[in-house]
Amino acid sequence: MNGATFFLAVNFIIAISFSLVFAVVSTRSRSRSAALWFAAGFAVASLSAICELLVAYTALTRFWAIGAFATVLGGMILLRIGIGDLYGRKSNLPFAICFLVACTILDVLIYNLPRGTVLHAFSYQTPFALVVLASAFAVLSSARRLAIDRALGGLLLVTGLHFFGKAGMAVLAGAGTTARDYIHTNYALISQSSTAVLMVAVGLTLLSVLVLEIMADERSNSEQDALSGLANRRGFENGVKAAISMAPNVRHAVIICDLDHFKSINDTYGHHGGDLVIRAFGELLKTSATKTTVVGRIGGEEFGVFMPNTTIEMALIFAQALRAGTMGIRISALPPSFTVTASFGVAELASGGELADAMRNADAALYEAKRTGRNCVKQAHPGFPPSGSIRVVK
Repeated sequence: MNGATFFLAVNFIIAISFSLVFAVVSTRSRSRSAALWFAAGFAVASLSAICELLVAYTALTRFWAIGAFATVLGGMILLRIGIGDLYGRKSNLPFAICFLVACTILDVLIYNLPRGTVLHAFSYQTPFALVVLASAFAVLSSARRLAIDRALGGLLLVTGLHFFGKAGMAVLAGAGTTARDYIHTNYALISQSSTAVLMVAVGLTLLSVLVLEIMADERSNSEQDALSGLANRRGFENGVKAAISMAPNVRHAVIICDLDHFKSINDTYGHHGGDLVIRAFGELLKTSATKTTVVGRIGGEEFGVFMPNTTIEMALIFAQALRAGTMGIRISALPPSFTVTASFGVAELASGGELADAMRNADAALYEAKRTGRNCVKQAHPGFPPSGSIRVVK
């Protein structure tokens, strides 16, 4: 076994391994279709190694040489479709099929040209370069801007350009007199090894993108309350910290709200009825909040609202709107006469203030709202805790 044959065997094993890994990852990834395209792409591309070996060791040289070209190109096209699916740059499938057929016909037409000439080398390598460069463009022009995405785009760009480098090397170093000679040349050794390294890098980077997505989804799930659809306490606190870090030198507002007489709701209508109320109130919070507002269920029937870069006056208006909206909640499974109410405590987080203090102030204002009759909004003045620092907002 010479060096080129060894790398062909290695490339086959690598491609099949990637195909299996992407198939497994597809079962957990939100980008399932992209992962399956990647699995199919590496599976098809793996066939080229078999074709290259059959070129050297069987009589059907022409057939297997064209097969090697078509399987590599076909695999790359499938990867391009998957990348387009992942990065919002959908491929035109009929065009992709026509491109594969046209390029395969081109390979048939140039088969008898002298190998190692400029015309043959660049005609052979250009289709590969175009597909990979199209993939690079899909990544680099997408809205995704994470470091891993930029790294993938750059790697695809280098891989695409390297096919032009291979064409130049074929002209300078020679690629064998016939297709059967290719596997015994130094060019084949360099070509197979360089392509193997780059495709492994591309495969690992694509895999990293999908794995990071899965990790982000798992983190999101761990920070989400399944019943209300809002952030849970951990997710709320992390969201608030992120919002403060984006605007650390301005005032913010915190609202803590609590559904009134919730135990009575559970006792009267069962836990299913209570769940329906939680879900309906969570939906009210979601639809009422702005994109920058952080909303979460921080306790059984207690909810938190963090309004970045918001004055206490605006927060009070928002809390009053939520109070009115709560009274308008209607749940089909509960009697028409059933009315939901909630109490609200509002506090300001001044520039440079401590979030924990603002949360305690809002919680104390909520407690006062509950103590003095419920279904109202109360504001904690700056410098709370002492008595007399809470104001009822009618």
